[in-house]
Amino acid sequence: MHANQLTVSADTVRELVDQQFPEWHGLPIRAVASHGTANTLFLIDDEFAARFPLEAGDAGATRQRLESEAQAAHELLGRTRFPTPEPVALGEPGAGYPLPWSVQTWLPGTVATDDDPGESVEFAHDLAEFIHGVRTIDTRGRTFSGEGRGGDLRSHDEWMKTCFEHSERLLDVSRLRTIWSVLRDLPRATADVMTHGDLIPGNVLVTDSRLTGVIDVGGLGPADPALDLVGAWHLLDLGPRQSLRDDLECDDLEWARGKAWAFQQALGTVWYYVDSNPVMSLMGQRTLERILADA
Repeated sequence: MHANQLTVSADTVRELVDQQFPEWHGLPIRAVASHGTANTLFLIDDEFAARFPLEAGDAGATRQRLESEAQAAHELLGRTRFPTPEPVALGEPGAGYPLPWSVQTWLPGTVATDDDPGESVEFAHDLAEFIHGVRTIDTRGRTFSGEGRGGDLRSHDEWMKTCFEHSERLLDVSRLRTIWSVLRDLPRATADVMTHGDLIPGNVLVTDSRLTGVIDVGGLGPADPALDLVGAWHLLDLGPRQSLRDDLECDDLEWARGKAWAFQQALGTVWYYVDSNPVMSLMGQRTLERILADA
């Protein structure tokens, strides 16, 4: 998926775990099939998930990021009724793997990528409850970091230009450019609140069309309140999407900015993962189809 992607084998994970965490020596380890783009996962004794960053980078910077993600996960833990992972340990480079890596509790369940809840009003109510619960966490004076999604929509213009150029043979780029020209100018009207930051199908767990857990929580932080509304477009069809909006009492501007963030995220996934991660690419296409239908 990435030019500098690392390869992690089960033998490498076995050696790292046995060397660094003797209390888990000999416990069964198996790879976890995932459509995620940031980490490769291994399950330790059906209890813990070992997460290994996929992209090569500086070990010190990676350690800082993993520590920050663990702090975010601790901050979210228990703040809603929906289970989220609990950080357990931080591993060090070794056995040929060059970066720090993390261990957290494993949450059983099926990701929404494999069990589509898009037509479930009950799931929409659950998702709205989760978003509301995250928003009630105190920012403690923190504001958006200035990196990634969640700040100024117009700061993504260069990335969107790149996405449009790579999408000519995949999407109706002319129409999408027109939509972005409107979305990018939507103003901010409210202060930052706490957000999950990445409510895509691969990060929510579903059982019987209900939300039963949320994973990949390391991006928890202050941002545009509309940011978590991406879940409305990535996960929900028209009727349930309206139910989520009603539950959260979104005004027109907030709702439109949520659509803008979903648009920004979806457009990048379509072309970038079209060959390397077709599931992610198709997620982006589906989200854009929902936005185009709404437009």
